[in-house]
Amino acid sequence: MIEYLPSLAGGMLIGLSAVMLLLLNGRIAGISGIVGRLAQGVGLTTNLAFVLGLLIGPLAYMLTFGDWPTVEITAGWPLIIFAGLLVGFGSRMGSGCTSGHGVLGLARLSLRSMVAVATFISAGVMAVTILRGVGL
Repeated sequence: MIEYLPSLAGGMLIGLSAVMLLLLNGRIAGISGIVGRLAQGVGLTTNLAFVLGLLIGPLAYMLTFGDWPTVEITAGWPLIIFAGLLVGFGSRMGSGCTSGHGVLGLARLSLRSMVAVATFISAGVMAVTILRGVGL
């Protein structure tokens, strides 16, 4: 059970931050929207605080659990950059990202979010199937 504690704590913190942002500011905690508004200079205080909280997360993890989170990326930089661009394009095209649609959209029973999350998951399954089949 102890090996699941970091994931459980992280999920609870994501949910808590999403609920707090919704209740206190009336905003959906969609990271693509928050970063987009921050880049446009809209709502600087709230959006900057939220992004800084995301960046401080690994430090809080290290202080809590005594070690940095383990992250292993086996893909090369060209694939990572291409994937990042596709995620950014898809977030804009889908009017939100996995955090906004998946965390709060599903909780609000939004049909648009249900379709978006089903699309995210389907695309992820297809990408993994294709990439593992090709050997990338």
